[in-house]
This record gives sequence, C-alpha cells and structure tokens, in this order.
Amino acid sequence: MKTTLRTLAILTMGMLPALAMASHWSYEGEGSPEHWAEVSPENQTCKVGMNQSPIDIKNTLKAHINPLKSSYVDSPINIINNGHTIQAGFAASVKDVVTIDGVPFQLQQLHFHAPSENTLNGKHFAMEMHLVHKNAEGEIAVVAVMFETGTANSELAKLWQTMPAKADEKAELKQKIDVNKLLPEDLSHYRFSGSLTTPPCSEGVRWLVMKHPVTLSVQQLKQFTTAMHHGNNRPTQPLHGREIVE
Repeated sequence: MKTTLRTLAILTMGMLPALAMASHWSYEGEGSPEHWAEVSPENQTCKVGMNQSPIDIKNTLKAHINPLKSSYVDSPINIINNGHTIQAGFAASVKDVVTIDGVPFQLQQLHFHAPSENTLNGKHFAMEMHLVHKNAEGEIAVVAVMFETGTANSELAKLWQTMPAKADEKAELKQKIDVNKLLPEDLSHYRFSGSLTTPPCSEGVRWLVMKHPVTLSVQQLKQFTTAMHHGNNRPTQPLHGREIVE
C-alpha cells in the first residue's frame, strides 16, 4: 500500500508542471494570443467567438447614444502585478459606479495595456486603461481610456509609486487616487458589443471607448513596459458584422 501511494505521489508530482503549462497563457511564445484556445479547453471562445475584442474602430454609425454618467468616489485598495498587467482592485463595498442606459454598473478593477488594444483607424495609442464594471445581473461593461505620451499624469503617478516591479507581487496603495482624474473631461465615446480581451475571452461585454485620450509621460510609459517586459495587447479581432456606434 505504501509503495502504491508513493508511486502515485511521484506520478502526480510529475504531472504538475505539465498541467501548469497547459493552463498558461501569455502575449508571446507558445502561450501567445493565437494559441490561447490551445492552452486550455476553457479558452475556445478566443478562437471561435464572433464578437471578440479588441477591435479597430472605424466606419462608425451616428446613433446619438446616451452620455456616460460616472460617479467615482472611492480609491482602489491594492495594486498587483499579475504578470499580464498592472491591476488595481476595489473593495466589494465600493461606491464607484457608471450608469449606462439607466443601468448602474459597479467598478471592480482597472488595469492597463501597452500599446493600446483597441485601435482608431488602425492607430495604436501608447497605453490603454480598462475600467471593468459589473451590474446586479453580473453583466460586464468596460470603459476604455487611451493614453498618449505628453505631460506626466499626476493620478497615474500615485499608482505607479506603488507598482510592484515583479510578477505575482501586490501592494497596498500609499495614496488615494481620484479615478475621475484618469478620465478625459469629455466623456463622449464609441460603443460596441465585444468580449474580454484575455482568456477565456467571454463575450457579451459592453465596450465604451473614450474618444479623447489623456496623457502620460514617456518615463511613466517606460516604467510600465519595464514591469511587463513585453507588450501586453491582444491583436484586434474581426468585426463579423458588428456595428460601432457613437
């Protein structure tokens, strides 16, 4: 019996690296975006989905969509380098909300991609921030803000001051930040239906991409890209007949 258990333990230990490898995804090498559906059965939507994000924004439809109403009052409580992005998390009791077509969506977390994931007429921006929200029914809405290099961003500096430089490290924020100051003054935006831009690439996500960018300094961009060690943007995906409205 002891021999059998010992043999089973050895076999199980030998399988662990393979299992870990099977579920790993990345932005380069064998786990890069074109292979996401191969690294885990849960990621099939990344390959077969018809409403995938990000996209190239062009040929928009004028629809006079309702303005975005934001009410951001609380600060994130922690920041983590998860190896894929820098992400700031919010408490479950957070009061940060956006109202989309009369429906309130509560802010869950925000994170960054460089270069941008969504493009405008084929153009990448230096960086893109995703504010991920969820409503009472569990539906997801992502507000995306583009960054271009220029004047240093004071609110971003507060996040970057605490940014863990290594993967799988987290830290408590040292200063409160005002999420409103990470948004452009003009909240006009493009809207389309899409997906998460990371595995499992779940669809049914409402996307609101701000038309006007904000700025960050070259040094702030470099600090982020150094922490990531590589670009962390998924390539743009086919529209498959979807309409982009503004």
